[in-house]
Amino acid sequence: MNAELLAPAGSFEALEAALAAGADAVYLGGTRFGARAYADNLNTEDLCRAIDLVHRQDKKLFMTVNTLLKEEELQEELYSFMLPFYREGLDGVIVQDLGVIRAFGSWFPELPLHGSTQMAITGASSAELMKQEGLTRVVPARELSLAEIREIHEKTELEIECFIHGAMCYSYSGLCLMSSMIGGRSGNRGRCAGTCRLPYEVYEQGKRLNGPNTAYPLNTRDMCTLELLPEILDAGVLSLKIEGRMKKPEYTAGVVSVYRKYLDLLAEFPEKYSVDPKDMNFLYDLFNRDGFHKGYFQVHNGREMMALKNAKLTEAKQKDSSRLYERIRKEWKSVRLQKPVQGYLSLRLGEPARLVLLSGDLQVQVEREGIQKAQNQPLTRERAAAQLNKTGNSPFFFEHLEIEMDEDLFLPMQLLNELRREGMEQLEDKLRASFARKAPDEQPSLTEIAAPTEGKPAVSDIWILTDTREQLQAVGTITGITGVCIPIGLLDKADPAASAEKLLKDLKAKGMKLRIALPYMVRGTEDSWYRDYLKTLLDLGVERFLIRSPESAARLWQMGLAEHCILDYCIYTMNSRAKDFYRSWGFGMDTVPLELNAGEIKSRNNENSELVIYGRTPMMISAQCLKKNLDRCTKGYAQLSLKDRKGKTFPVRCCCDGCYNVIYNSLPTSLLKDSERISAMGCASLRVHFTTESGKEAGAVIEEIVNTFIKGVSAGERKLPESTRGHFKRGVE
Repeated sequence: MNAELLAPAGSFEALEAALAAGADAVYLGGTRFGARAYADNLNTEDLCRAIDLVHRQDKKLFMTVNTLLKEEELQEELYSFMLPFYREGLDGVIVQDLGVIRAFGSWFPELPLHGSTQMAITGASSAELMKQEGLTRVVPARELSLAEIREIHEKTELEIECFIHGAMCYSYSGLCLMSSMIGGRSGNRGRCAGTCRLPYEVYEQGKRLNGPNTAYPLNTRDMCTLELLPEILDAGVLSLKIEGRMKKPEYTAGVVSVYRKYLDLLAEFPEKYSVDPKDMNFLYDLFNRDGFHKGYFQVHNGREMMALKNAKLTEAKQKDSSRLYERIRKEWKSVRLQKPVQGYLSLRLGEPARLVLLSGDLQVQVEREGIQKAQNQPLTRERAAAQLNKTGNSPFFFEHLEIEMDEDLFLPMQLLNELRREGMEQLEDKLRASFARKAPDEQPSLTEIAAPTEGKPAVSDIWILTDTREQLQAVGTITGITGVCIPIGLLDKADPAASAEKLLKDLKAKGMKLRIALPYMVRGTEDSWYRDYLKTLLDLGVERFLIRSPESAARLWQMGLAEHCILDYCIYTMNSRAKDFYRSWGFGMDTVPLELNAGEIKSRNNENSELVIYGRTPMMISAQCLKKNLDRCTKGYAQLSLKDRKGKTFPVRCCCDGCYNVIYNSLPTSLLKDSERISAMGCASLRVHFTTESGKEAGAVIEEIVNTFIKGVSAGERKLPESTRGHFKRGVE
């Protein structure tokens, strides 16, 4: 199968620009549920028109429904929103929400489903799970190497779609809550405010690591992989995706035209592939952030990938690209976006005028009476052809036109116009019908799922997630806690089972249980040092594993350990269908999503859910390393901090085992003053997550939580650190 050049379209004009420049497929969003809520997204009528236009060009159109949906949106709005596009012949839909996958699989069985990069698929196991759920294509995390992509393709035989050009997120897509927590604009809901593009001061133990020329430590350069196309295709990538739904049509046309040129050259002369510097300069002039980088295909991270200075904003003189954009606009506007057809016109005296149109396997024939014997000037073949070729804004044009006609005949030009218009209308109807699908007007019912929990007694199970040994020691001094959860990195790598057994013995003596938290990001063989010990840990008495990445979840599912997992907040169950998805695959528990408000939490079924009531929210999980990019890599598990323009400080932890950074919120979320409302939500358990707290601070928080949720003493009697209620009150749009 030939490679597919997939272009972005944030407007109908951008769609036309992409097609004119040579895109094989286009992806765009409707007015709802897309990850670019601020693009000039198409309404229902225009999107159906876009589907028809793309099909006339023998191309494909994929629609983005790649946000997390709330309960009422999925149950009451999604079907009616998608129905017109499904009927019109939409070629595929890009999805993030597992509840949406389940719903689409039931409602629209003929609609191909593609897993969005928002799903943070980082390995073959999570890709295979999605394949079993019915997905035909995945867009892996942009951080994957060519070797990792190749492995996914070879092990799953799924279609692979990868970004090859355009803007890059600093965080793994789908694992960023920074815009959401700071300003209420959730990236998971398509409303990212671009907080990674802002300036920050970076500190390590009070020493500042950056200055004026490195003031934008989270600002990634744009990707350009023109020179890597042979390697990318060789790794099994089918669809080459350009980012840019917020960009102008001229940008889309310009980028597409260059990649079209080199894909064609590669297909014809693979052994002579090289890139002309002039074309690189052209892309540079279209748009760049302090230059380009080649993405993560060949490197894990690095300073060369970052626009630390952000010259676009900091340099006074900017290159004027208006003339370039004007030239590009003229070029793509001159391209005829009409489908070629074969035409056969028969004009015989005594017979009706007959026009036959052919397009592929489609054929129509129209007739009109009105041929007469010429009295003066007979109709010429050239005159008839010229009249028929006046296709104007018609969806078609004559690539080939044959005319058989008698001598000395006459017919009005209006008759030829009517033949052409009616023939092309019928052909358009046939073409549209060839893609059309049937679906009922009324939304089909979905399978029954568990109703919201009501009337359950107050929660008594409280789990403490400790990130440090000091915090772990503080937990042991307070009674009333169900158990602790520790990162697996706190176990002895040389003998994880022995160190876990010792800890279990100590906790059991205090009446507490043990859970193990797996890393926020798992790729390749990063879990090899502990994976074979997981069943042993369960046999020793470990109660559950806290799972924080889709790849971890899939690997443990393949090992038959799903029932022993509790899915963390970043494995989203925002609606009941998503929660049911994981239950059906055998996963035991989930964590209540951090972006739901109190009312939304209460309306869901929480009997197998844990609610985080205290802790700093992980805002970003990034393959980039602030320590390495601004100083050097020491593999020393550095603790850094970011200070924003308003003076807020965000702790940063370098997780060297998996080579990623975690950026935490400036304040911990605390729901201690909402204990009565929480007790009525029917949650299976509550979680406290300590990150940067000292042992003394952790002990104070635990004691207050026990007083509040176990002993029933009113909260707030002890002075605790400044905190936020997160989304508990406001939620997200």
